[in-house]
Amino acid sequence: MGEGERYEEFAPPPTLRPFVRVLWTYAAPAPTGGVQRIAPDGCSELVIDLAAPYEEADEDGVFRPQPPVIFAGQMTRPMAIRPVGPVEIVAAKFEPDGARDFLGRPMIEATDRRLDLTARLGGFTAPCGDPAGQTAALADWLEGQRQTGDWRIDPGVREQVDAAERENEGLPLNPAERRALQRRFRDRVGVAPRTLRSVFRFRRIFDHATGPDADAASWLEAGLAAGYFDQPQMARDFRRFLGCTATEWARDQMELARRLASQSYKRDGTD
Repeated sequence: MGEGERYEEFAPPPTLRPFVRVLWTYAAPAPTGGVQRIAPDGCSELVIDLAAPYEEADEDGVFRPQPPVIFAGQMTRPMAIRPVGPVEIVAAKFEPDGARDFLGRPMIEATDRRLDLTARLGGFTAPCGDPAGQTAALADWLEGQRQTGDWRIDPGVREQVDAAERENEGLPLNPAERRALQRRFRDRVGVAPRTLRSVFRFRRIFDHATGPDADAASWLEAGLAAGYFDQPQMARDFRRFLGCTATEWARDQMELARRLASQSYKRDGTD
């Protein structure tokens, strides 16, 4: 990590654990300013910039400032961001199906979008330079939202999410049951079950990758360990989810992008 750069993860309090996977903080007092590719990870996030918000590339390729508070829905394609000043972030990564009642609208409406929640978090404060204090403040705010919002988990959707993450098939369903569950899944997760399985498989590559000096053989080994059949299949997902090859990503990515790839998608982010 660069000088002064830090990344830390914290387990949510017990009342939030059915909904929130991990709380995390990141700071980079002097970021490089380079473009960073953020890959899908199967989870949505509430991200609060306490310093200078990142710029994000829009569909027209122009970089524009993100709002200081965003809800990042499920992603099916990469997000390109770049810092424009000192970075300090506190964030909550939700379970794949954990943010529906927090958001208060179908999750499919947030897929591949960053929603501006600045007004909703008006008055929220967190101590600068204090990761534990920042995550405690966010956890307290989220707990208040949970208590007033009657958050719930759909057991059938959660079972399918768990099956997708563990590469299991889940319970057998007849066609009518399957269609009904797929509708609820898109409402509460934001993508189809098959897409979520693909994202989880892609993220497992980074559990086995050997770092920035990995060669093509090392990446192929990581892909096979993650469940890919061969190099072309893995390469297609790198293009789909990161817009580049594995070696290009390993060479170019730094700072927040690399930390998020290696850690915070995991169910137990505190390991």
